[in-house]
Formats: sequence, structure tokens, C-alpha cells
Amino acid sequence: MAEKTEDETETGTTTVVESDERTAGRTEERPQKAVAGPEDSAAEEHAEPAEAPSGTGQGAAAVVSVALGLVSLTGGWPGTVAAARETLVGQLRTAADASVATQIKEVYGDAWNTTALWGGLFALVALITGVVVLVRPAFGAPGRSAQAPWTKSLAWAGVTLGVVGLLLAVLTYTGVLLGLPAAS
Repeated sequence: MAEKTEDETETGTTTVVESDERTAGRTEERPQKAVAGPEDSAAEEHAEPAEAPSGTGQGAAAVVSVALGLVSLTGGWPGTVAAARETLVGQLRTAADASVATQIKEVYGDAWNTTALWGGLFALVALITGVVVLVRPAFGAPGRSAQAPWTKSLAWAGVTLGVVGLLLAVLTYTGVLLGLPAAS
């Protein structure tokens, strides 16, 4: 049966004496572990973390890119409010005796174009955000260029939704897609 005893000395070492038939009273000196004082803990609080960034910001930006792309396709509160405002302004500007074509353009056409502009704005921001997430590793630390697969997937989804939303906004604004009806 082994028996271990430790003696602490003033030099900061611990003497370990093992008593066993295999070790036969072998003596070993080990440095004693230092106890952290108040000045050591203050230095640890201000030390820089040794870990690499986790990529959480890039993941969040990728999610935001997808959300903005979806808003560009489905419409959002700012676009709805702006379109309602344009409808009201068109009603106020249009005289009661104005032609039907003028009434359609002023009351509905400007609101339609405003909705397309807001959708295009959301699509453009989604596209830019997705591209920034995709190219970010090229400008990061040389040893840390890998990105989480889900971050890349979401960023590509945001870019795709942004391109589709921008294309639909341009086609809607120009009247190629769902243009205003002609007044006869």
C-alpha cells in the first residue's frame, strides 16, 4: 500500500515522499501552485481573450439579409404607409372633373410606384448585407477564413431574395409587370 506525505517549505516547493515497496522512500520536489492575489485578478480582468471570434455577427447579418429579402417580396410597414400617403395625396391633388387616366395615375399609380420603390430599397439592403457576409472572410484574420456552412447558406439565400426582390421592384416600377390599366 502506498503512503504519500507532503511537506511545504519556505521556498515555495512541496516535497512529496512516497512510501511503497516499488518506490522505497523516493523523494520528489514539485513547485507549489501560486495563489492569485488581488493584483493578479485585476490583471486577468483586463487581459485580451485568446479565443477567435465565433462568427455570431456574420450569422446574425445573414439572418437579417434573409429577413430583408422576404420583406422586399411581401411588403412591409414603411411601404404600406408610404403607399397610403401617396393615395391620399393623389386624391387631394386630383380635381373632381379630371380625366379617368389622370385619376388612375394620381390615386393608384403613384402609390403603386412608391410600394415598388420601398420593396426595391429593402431588396437592395438585403443584397448588400448578404454580399458583405459572403466576402467578410476574405478581409478577416489570415488563419480564420472558414465560415459556418449555415451562415453561407443564409447569406446566399439573402442575396438570392435580394436579387429577385430588386428585379420585381424594377419591373413593377416601370410597369412591365402588373402595370396600371389603360383608361379608355
